[in-house]
Amino acid sequence: MEAKAIAKGVRIPPRKARLVLDLVRGKSVIEADKILSNLNNKAARITRKVLVSAVANAENNYDMKKDNLFISHIVADEGMVMKRIRAGARGQAKRINKRTSHITVVVSEKV
Repeated sequence: MEAKAIAKGVRIPPRKARLVLDLVRGKSVIEADKILSNLNNKAARITRKVLVSAVANAENNYDMKKDNLFISHIVADEGMVMKRIRAGARGQAKRINKRTSHITVVVSEKV
C-alpha cells in the first residue's frame, strides 16, 4: 500500500530541489525527517512539509504505522515558468525565467 502527497507550484527550481531529494531517497521516514530538519535550505523545509503530509495520509487513510514507512518514490518535476524581463545592454530585453516545481513524495510500508 502506498500513500502520497504533492506540493504544486513551489517557488524553487527543480534543479535545486533535486539536490535535497537525493539525500533522502529510499530512507526510512524517521531518518529522512531528521535529515531534512537539520538542513538549512528552502527546499528541505518544503520537502519536509510534503513528507509530513504523506505520512499523515498513510496513517489516517490506510492505517499504516509511521515506524514501518519508508520513502519509495520522491521526485521534483518542473512546474510553470514565470517569464520576466530585465533591461539589457544597448536597449535589449533579457528574459529571466523564474522556475517552479511540483514535489511528489510517495511512502510505502516495509514488508
